[in-house]
Amino acid sequence: MTVKLASPNHTHTLHLQRILDATHHDPFQFLGVHQDEAKGPWFVRVFQPNAEKLWVNIEGEWQAMALNDSHGLFELASRVAVPAPVQLRIQPRGQDTFYETNDTYSFESTISLEELYLFGEGRLLEAYNTLGAVPMTVQGVEGVRFAVWAPSAERVSVIGSFNQWDGRVNAMRVLGGSGVWELFIPHLTEHDLYKFEIRNREHGFVVTKADPYGKAFEARPGSANRICQSCYIWQDDDWLQDRQRHDWLHAPFNCYEVHLGSWQRDKNGHFMTYRHLADTLIPHVSSMGYTHIELLPVAEHPLNESWGYQVTGYFAPTQRFGSPDDLKYFIDQCHAANIGVILDWVPGHFPKDDWALARFDGTALYEHADPRLGEHTDWGTYIFNYGRNEVRNFLLSNAYYWIKEFHIDGLRVDAVASMLYLDYSRNAGEWVPNMYGGRENLEVIEFLKQLNTMVGERFPGALVIAEESTSWPAVSRPVYTGGLGFNMKWNMGWMNDVLGYMEVDPLYRQYQHNRLTFGQMYAYSENFVLPFSHDEVVHGKKSLLGKMPGDSWQKFANLRLLLTFQMTIPGKKLNFMGNEFAQWREWNVNQSLDWHLLEDSYPEHHMHRGVQSLARDLNMLYKQSPALHVHDFDQQGFQWIDCQDGGQSLLSYIRRGNDHSFVIIVLNFTPVPRHQYRLGVPQSGVYKEVFNSDAAIYGGSNVGNSNDCHTDPVPWMDHPDSISINLPPLAGVILRLQ
Repeated sequence: MTVKLASPNHTHTLHLQRILDATHHDPFQFLGVHQDEAKGPWFVRVFQPNAEKLWVNIEGEWQAMALNDSHGLFELASRVAVPAPVQLRIQPRGQDTFYETNDTYSFESTISLEELYLFGEGRLLEAYNTLGAVPMTVQGVEGVRFAVWAPSAERVSVIGSFNQWDGRVNAMRVLGGSGVWELFIPHLTEHDLYKFEIRNREHGFVVTKADPYGKAFEARPGSANRICQSCYIWQDDDWLQDRQRHDWLHAPFNCYEVHLGSWQRDKNGHFMTYRHLADTLIPHVSSMGYTHIELLPVAEHPLNESWGYQVTGYFAPTQRFGSPDDLKYFIDQCHAANIGVILDWVPGHFPKDDWALARFDGTALYEHADPRLGEHTDWGTYIFNYGRNEVRNFLLSNAYYWIKEFHIDGLRVDAVASMLYLDYSRNAGEWVPNMYGGRENLEVIEFLKQLNTMVGERFPGALVIAEESTSWPAVSRPVYTGGLGFNMKWNMGWMNDVLGYMEVDPLYRQYQHNRLTFGQMYAYSENFVLPFSHDEVVHGKKSLLGKMPGDSWQKFANLRLLLTFQMTIPGKKLNFMGNEFAQWREWNVNQSLDWHLLEDSYPEHHMHRGVQSLARDLNMLYKQSPALHVHDFDQQGFQWIDCQDGGQSLLSYIRRGNDHSFVIIVLNFTPVPRHQYRLGVPQSGVYKEVFNSDAAIYGGSNVGNSNDCHTDPVPWMDHPDSISINLPPLAGVILRLQ
């Protein structure tokens, strides 16, 4: 059955030398099963430098292979064809035991030409099922198919815990001119770690890289990927079906922004797991009346202090809190509690860690080579090359991945302004104009339009929200009307104006009154979210409570007033964790929020509990009152009663719903109560105070209107009728017609 091996010829020697030198771009030409000439013998060649002996199964019999090279090349010649995939029995060097497996180089390619074509076009939306480490069964054998894009590589190998991290053992084959390398390795498990070892074609140096499409990582400080196969069974079909029909334009949207690593920790200061957070965070969000959770990036990142915004594993939920299936469980439980999940997403830049995306195949592959286009000096990061199809495909498939595979309800896209402008945070001479001489990044514009169109078409009801801090037009307008296609945009101008106003001593607020009213000049030019986010409570900016002027009582009153203004003015809502109970100190990513402020032992616990109760009641009122959310993006839902009383620092306005319902909001931004304040109203009748931020239960002085307010036929403020009310100090009241 077997025949004597011939002496190695020149071609044989060249192939072997390239295997030993780890420079072979297609080891399948030499390893595996080959018939060197028609009707000649079949040769089986296996390179196993860590093996003592090898056998191959031919027609049910184990035939010993000859060690033809001291470095580990085993060969066998057979008169009969050796069936693929070849079965091997291996005795490791220095051991008496053996194990059985299949020869890696006897498996056919499993990546289709169509996949390669679509990837090269930038249109392979599920590229994460083609590239990366994909568990599958090939020719009846279970294993993992590895694929990676590295067009400037001479050789790419899979290295890992299963081959002693030896780049000679599992060299990959390149698939034509696609730049994609592939290899199927049988019998790997979820316990196996891996990376890619890449030899640059031009310069010959070798780099070791994590998988760009890797779905899991080992625990820090390690940076290897872990084989990952999801077995989670979702229970949220009804939620996903309802989401497709959800009228998000007119529905309440009130987001609780969370950093999972510092929301709450266990008694030893350790991270909570995704599953533990499902039992603690979700009930808190639900009881507080929020409609959505927005998670700061949960994609893998090495440094806590980056808050997750310097991503090294775009397809891998961070292992800090558990496995990918654990995160799926958390999201599933959010949906069961009727809470949507928004994920912060970072397509604007990536860090320079030498084991991640940076200079991936020895060249500027994912980033621009020119630092004027490819680097953010402020953040010490690289910028994606959005004009390259494969890079754009990477980002589009990543967005697709989170929404499809993790049932995410939306993406909040970070730092959009830094993407749109070529001269963002750059001096003259430090940036390159576009083809028309302008500062707009044309490639980014097309990428964002493609992203938003894809999400809208493939995932109806899922949202894409822009953090965009400039006056770029039509950010949240449809692509077909010339917009960028986002569903919503953070209103950074409103946030800066309002917080700037609130930090002023009330004595001088009369000179800053336009900061409160200016936002209505452009409030409906975009679908705005009104954010008090994590960025406003770090880096010396103080917490929201810490920003407020005055003594302790006035600080709490100002914060209660601020939240009342935010929740009643048009726009969807977002608050960072800790805002809802008036945390004193700035957010610290490395420790839990100060939940002890709510405990009986804390001297001012009643004030913090008061703010928490106020936030809960405002959230519920916003969610349950159509007048406060139906026309968040529409002028017809808002009307000033009086926006000009800067002398007394007072504001009053009407919010309207579709059903002719309305509420009246009156805000007093001074510590002076206004008794018998006359207010014009749109209809005669009896008005009832349904909310008062100065109520005693919130820690206030309890000035207000406990009795019904009957209208008088006294024209006032351009309205035919009016009422007389008491306005509490540093507080807001909400009135409703009975």
